[in-house]
Amino acid sequence: MRWLQSYPREVKIFLAASLINSAGGSLMWPLITMFVFKELGRSMTDAGLVILVQSIGGIAGQVLGGALYHRVGVKRLIVGALAVNAAALLALPAGAGNWHVFMLLMLAVGFTNALSMPAIQAFIGFRFTERRAELFNIVYVANNIGVALGTAMSGVLARISYDLSFVVNGITSLVFAVFFFAYLTRVEHAQGNLEIHKRKRATAGHSPFELLKHGRIYLFMGAGSFFLWLANCIWNNGVSPYTITMGMPEWKYSILWTLNGLLIFAAQPLVTLIRRGFAETPQRQMVASGLFYLLGYVAILAFHSYPAMVAGMVLATLGEMLISPAIPSFISEYTGKTAPFYLGLVGGIGAAGRVFGPYAMGMLYDWGGLAPVAWLSVVIACLSIPGFAIHAAMNRGGQVLEEHFAFGGDESGVKRDMDQAI
Repeated sequence: MRWLQSYPREVKIFLAASLINSAGGSLMWPLITMFVFKELGRSMTDAGLVILVQSIGGIAGQVLGGALYHRVGVKRLIVGALAVNAAALLALPAGAGNWHVFMLLMLAVGFTNALSMPAIQAFIGFRFTERRAELFNIVYVANNIGVALGTAMSGVLARISYDLSFVVNGITSLVFAVFFFAYLTRVEHAQGNLEIHKRKRATAGHSPFELLKHGRIYLFMGAGSFFLWLANCIWNNGVSPYTITMGMPEWKYSILWTLNGLLIFAAQPLVTLIRRGFAETPQRQMVASGLFYLLGYVAILAFHSYPAMVAGMVLATLGEMLISPAIPSFISEYTGKTAPFYLGLVGGIGAAGRVFGPYAMGMLYDWGGLAPVAWLSVVIACLSIPGFAIHAAMNRGGQVLEEHFAFGGDESGVKRDMDQAI
């Protein structure tokens, strides 16, 4: 961990808090389909409907979170969203007895979790402008170490009680809210309190309608993300019920996500070589990501076996490692103080894939098992690659960078905007 020594103490504390929160979050989400299918005795279509409802909340949260960043302030937005998210998670065990209440709580969980995401990403981009691309990747790695730890425990907790995973997730979300409250209060006091009208001036002259006109910044990148995340629903709505149908224990499914988290840490040297070799820019990383995801789904389609699922997870993880830091890095670099809006917008477009994917794949699985679900993932993954390729072609060199300066997004301005946003 010598690479951590070059970062200030606040970064190390932030990484530790992110790791703990992601570990708590990963206790629940790999098992939610199993919970609905096995514990509640509902169909895979119903399980897909739950994920659909949660994803609808996620879309609204992403878009609204980006739009409210400068108006509400990062402290109120992040702390408030995480606190309500914790309350919804802690209420899930009691609400599971009523299907409609359970669905409403899952909507709240999706909305409040997504509400904080663009704010946290924008805060990183504003707070650490000199090393933000590097830090986006490190935060991503820390989060996925948490995923590895959480998913490793999720199968064990599921054997004890699914409700326990909901409660632990809620507690970690509450701890993360307390951390951000203390951390941002300290930053606020160090920089001096700022009035709300100063925060509002941070977006003066840039209405959402005006920002939407710059389609080449977000439209094709968002379309690629939409297809990518739609196809990725194969894990919860194809692989997950398939392992149950084949009589595999829960830990065999959760170990796939543990592998995902471990690879994100252990395979960093390999991904670094990929970036240096043929994917040196965020735009090219997105295209390469789509190719790796596609190969992973082809492996599952070709061989309906657990080893094929392991191979598919390895390939999909490499794709994830390329795209997850690339999108916030591109947006933060090229859109300046309007970054929160575009982070929320692109995140919302991508989350829409999780709305249509689970329900469609749930119905396909109920109809024909894993094969039609895998076919759908392969076809849709093929659509993501042209989206990212068009985005890369339209944003070569300094073309978007010129628009970035037209937005008033110079580095000194970004630092001032960060001060105003807290």
